[in-house]
Amino acid sequence: MKFGILKSKIENVLVESYKNGTFKEELKNFDKLVLKNKNVSKLFYLYDDLSSNKGLNESIVNDYINESIKLYENTINKITPNNLTKLSVWIKNSKSDNKYETIDSLFSDGVLTIESRIKSKKVISESLVKPPKKEKESINIPISSMLSMANKTISKHIEGLNESEKKELNRLLSVDDTELEPKYSTIKESVVERLNTIYNQNHDHSTRRSINETIEKLSTEKYDKLNYYKLKSLYENL
Repeated sequence: MKFGILKSKIENVLVESYKNGTFKEELKNFDKLVLKNKNVSKLFYLYDDLSSNKGLNESIVNDYINESIKLYENTINKITPNNLTKLSVWIKNSKSDNKYETIDSLFSDGVLTIESRIKSKKVISESLVKPPKKEKESINIPISSMLSMANKTISKHIEGLNESEKKELNRLLSVDDTELEPKYSTIKESVVERLNTIYNQNHDHSTRRSINETIEKLSTEKYDKLNYYKLKSLYENL
């Protein structure tokens, strides 16, 4: 499996875990299988680097790409089959398109891929000379330094929040768990009670099914700050 596909699937696992409330568990896998493996993490950063607008001078961009190719070749050979197997097992159920196909083509060493490598190099060169994109207001999630990469994968979801929602999420993330966890249980009970009331008052089949699915999902969710935020938002909108 090409590394670009692996990286795409890893990012998809993290995004989906953020949505499904299993973010902390998957973050541990990410830390163990990616961040603590210096060669895997080096390629992870390299692919991020080559897929970013960096505002490089055109006079050095060719050398920059050539040095990146050397770094890739020196690093990929140090990643053991066992490392790759562990990664593949972790993300085996992840379904994602290859978001880094152009970079994979750049690093391809097949004789029949020369034209593809040249085209990829041109595309990447054009991207590297573009000025960096202005980042929207970000939410600093104080879990650990490993979030420097994980945050990138969930930023699209956070960008969908309006300003007041961002501020509320940021505030909650700074509150101690010992204060929020008891409130989480209380709010969950209130939400389930409200949903049951709505269920009994509504005879539409699809609505009842949706309510049941929501109640079942709530019953399996465990406390964390992101789940607290989602639950609180649901409570306020019922």
